[in-house]
Amino acid sequence: MIIEEDKDLTPFTTFNIPVKARYFAQYTSERELIRISRSEEYINNEVLHIGGGSNLLFLTDYNGLVIHNAMKEIMRYDKDEENCFIIADAGVKWTDLVEFALQENLAGLENLAHIPGEVGASAVQNVGAYGVEAKDVISYLYCFDTQTRQTVRLTNTQCRFAYRDSIFKNEWKGRFFILRVAFKVVPGGKPEHLDYRPLDTLEDRLGHYPSIREVADEVTRVREEKLPDPKVLGSAGSFFKNPEVRKRYWQELCYLSGEQIPAFPLPKKNPDDPEEVERVKINSAWLIDQAGLKGSHIGGAKVYEKQPLVIVNEGNASPHDVKSLAEKVIREVKRKFFIDLYPEVNYIDTDIHVTILGSGTSKGIPEVGCLCPVCKSEDPRDKRLRASVLIETNGVKILVDPGPDFRQQAIREEMMDIDAVLVTHIHYDHVGGFDDIRPFCAQKNIPVYTREDVARDLRKHLDYVFRDHRYPGVPALDLNIIDNSPFHIKGIKITPIEVNHGKLPIFGYRIGDFAYITDAKTISEREIDKLRDLKVLIINALRKRDHFAHLTVPEALEIIKEIKPEKAYLTHMCHDIGCHKDIPSIHDLPDNVEPAYDGLSLTIK
Repeated sequence: MIIEEDKDLTPFTTFNIPVKARYFAQYTSERELIRISRSEEYINNEVLHIGGGSNLLFLTDYNGLVIHNAMKEIMRYDKDEENCFIIADAGVKWTDLVEFALQENLAGLENLAHIPGEVGASAVQNVGAYGVEAKDVISYLYCFDTQTRQTVRLTNTQCRFAYRDSIFKNEWKGRFFILRVAFKVVPGGKPEHLDYRPLDTLEDRLGHYPSIREVADEVTRVREEKLPDPKVLGSAGSFFKNPEVRKRYWQELCYLSGEQIPAFPLPKKNPDDPEEVERVKINSAWLIDQAGLKGSHIGGAKVYEKQPLVIVNEGNASPHDVKSLAEKVIREVKRKFFIDLYPEVNYIDTDIHVTILGSGTSKGIPEVGCLCPVCKSEDPRDKRLRASVLIETNGVKILVDPGPDFRQQAIREEMMDIDAVLVTHIHYDHVGGFDDIRPFCAQKNIPVYTREDVARDLRKHLDYVFRDHRYPGVPALDLNIIDNSPFHIKGIKITPIEVNHGKLPIFGYRIGDFAYITDAKTISEREIDKLRDLKVLIINALRKRDHFAHLTVPEALEIIKEIKPEKAYLTHMCHDIGCHKDIPSIHDLPDNVEPAYDGLSLTIK
């Protein structure tokens, strides 16, 4: 086992954008992987398991350990006359797997020819093309469970496959490393899925029913015509998913945009459920084309003329060129068609980006009817909306506390999407904006993570959201109950910090080297220990005078002194604390402590 330092990862990606990893290791057996998982580099760093890198965009060098599966065996297993499988290690190139199936005359994979990447990623991404997805042929797979350091067998159902999605991209992201996958195929079978253009005319063009080799050749030909050769133009293939929306919502989009947006009906997940709504899949390439974005570029990144779903590196693109161009595409499509596009590509960024949405108390600043110097201040830093933050890391956007000012905070920050919500407690100034999450729920449910008592109160106060028969258009929220134990959101470790808001126990949260605490009055030594070795701490500091439920500035400074973060910011400040420009001198703040303000952006590396 060799763990390399300062490793060039460029050959392990398809964007051809230079990137390095602090540490890198490959394994050719499960025994080697177990040894790696016991190493100091694994235990003390963020860990990323990669395949062929065809769905990754590294925004920065990776400040952790990257692991790659170099196991490359393929075998055929005939259980009986009707059950035949191809079992392939996760490190096998997908194109090699398809070629093996063709040589063995095994049907099922031919529509997926010429897709870049490796076998393991096919299960993570649920890759698909021309009417077939990986979930249609995956029977079971073997994974390394990073929590138990044991190999486990998972069935197709356990993987919770969905369109370009699986449980490995959500709840189990980072927990399981896929080792090998078993695909159920048909010996001597004929291709079954020829109803997707251009395969729907292949039989007529050939003059006979096509073989699996002929289908694979046609798919390869079409993909080569539409998609760039990554050796010439770096890309990740299709950058965006095709949106899946309710049929009624699609009809509304057509009306609002004045366009007949191409869409394809989706089969019902539960055909026997009369209340399941009809859904359609919308053609993203058409949306991007009609928005006039073909050939658009930022820096060295460009929307590919032959296939607008693709963003290419013309040779000198930076990762932020690609991300900025993708955001431009999302913005312009939203402006013209009122619909959100979501990337298939995973952004890899170990930096943590924090935006202070609000730094004020339950009454906000200025307070209604107050004429004090703070409330009448012209300094925009003294306009403090109710306390909230937005956290982004590895392409995942997490909102903490949608308070009653969330709507204007989201508009101010031009917020396009959120992936999850963390709630600290049930008080109105921290949950009063839940209804304004509706715009982010048109195409997906938003997961919400909170304590059991908070979830119970949310169900009561937002009964129209959680009742069985909901009014159309209400926020689509999935409540997740958490306790005072670490959990994960799309592979990101979240550590709750239990603090006391007066006598009420509530949660703060730690993500990596960053922690956010609001409305605390006391913090136990056990919870203080969870806050050691922070780079940035945001903590509430109401004012100088005592308060029964909130930390005062002196009390907050004592906690900061004990925790010793590199940097600390004060939030949840009332007008009594003073004007922003005067706070450091009035309260004699140490050099590493500053007052936060609405709109402040922080990057924790």
